Amino acid sequence: MRLLLLGSAGRLGRELQRVLAPLGAVTCPARGRADLARPSTLMACVRAERPDVIVNAAAYNAVDRAETERELAFAVNADAPAALAAAAREVGALLVHYSTDQVFDGRGDAPYDEDDAPGPINAYGTGKLQGEAGVRASGCRWLILRTSWLHAAHGPNFLRLVASAALERERLDVVADEVGAPTAVELVADVTAQLLHDGAKGLYHVTAADATSRHALAEEIVAWMRARGLPLRLRELRPVTSREFAAPAARPLNARLATRRLQARHGIVLPHWRAGVEQRLAQWFDRGMPP
Repeated sequence: MRLLLLGSAGRLGRELQRVLAPLGAVTCPARGRADLARPSTLMACVRAERPDVIVNAAAYNAVDRAETERELAFAVNADAPAALAAAAREVGALLVHYSTDQVFDGRGDAPYDEDDAPGPINAYGTGKLQGEAGVRASGCRWLILRTSWLHAAHGPNFLRLVASAALERERLDVVADEVGAPTAVELVADVTAQLLHDGAKGLYHVTAADATSRHALAEEIVAWMRARGLPLRLRELRPVTSREFAAPAARPLNARLATRRLQARHGIVLPHWRAGVEQRLAQWFDRGMPP
């Protein structure tokens, strides 16, 4: 099997390199050769490689900046997936594409399943939803995986922000009314490999089990660090509402994604979010890799 991996240097892309290697020959083109900000470059790359599977782990993930950098955000998150899908159809490849909980408006407190109607409330979610639509409409074989609240050993993420702040600051305000499932990139990569092995197609949600608020998650991170005797400066972890926090982009208050389809069709039972968070903290602090 020949696999073409885009975004191989990113948080998820690094883990995908690990799990895709046993499945076949993986090509990771340089950004200049396959630049999602210039969707016109994608067809030439796909035609040259003629892969059996295209895995698109590249995305514009700066949620707040997307409000003002809409042209770039939509080029990467909406136009590029459609271009990749057209290329995949031409060469007969399967396209694996990643999306987000932010295609939903976040109302209510029930987990969203794959058939629930989307309704994004920010530019990032709108672009990602358009990217999904472009893939679906292309006529290629496709597999779309929606996930949320990703964390990784490298790169910016909420866990790193809290852990670093606990070491450096005396007070931290954290949003308490946004609820979701912190999900390790390793988990998403492992599920991707399993679904490719199974020959899966269609739309799936992939997040760790259960859910927590951002503030409660921050409390768990700080408690874990304190229990290990780390030199914390943090004295106050103050809950605030998303309205008080006033980020440039609105976030869905409910980021829960139901994963019943994964279990029903593939027997995949996902671990509790706490397991991934504790493993990440241990990776940083017990193994000498501070955030």
